[in-house]
Amino acid sequence: MNEKLEKLNQELENTEARLRRAQHKEKMLEHQIKTLNRKERTHRLCTRGAMPESHLPHPEAVTDEQVSTILKVLFHRSNTKFLLEQVLAENQKEDMK
Repeated sequence: MNEKLEKLNQELENTEARLRRAQHKEKMLEHQIKTLNRKERTHRLCTRGAMPESHLPHPEAVTDEQVSTILKVLFHRSNTKFLLEQVLAENQKEDMK
């Protein structure tokens, strides 16, 4: 009886140790996911943020507020809204495939 109890206690300790390792690995993987998402977002922001600047004749001569105003005006035009809706609808079709 005592031997069986020892064996069960040892199995319990081993199982708890595996659980702790699995929980630690889960935390590490969650951290990796957060890091990759942050890097992906940073890359996207840098890439897409540079795009409007590449279309300005003298980007150093315009303030951030002026660029923001230009983008607001462009995105509120009806033909821009229509183009954006088309692009989003096309992306949605691609996602359904």
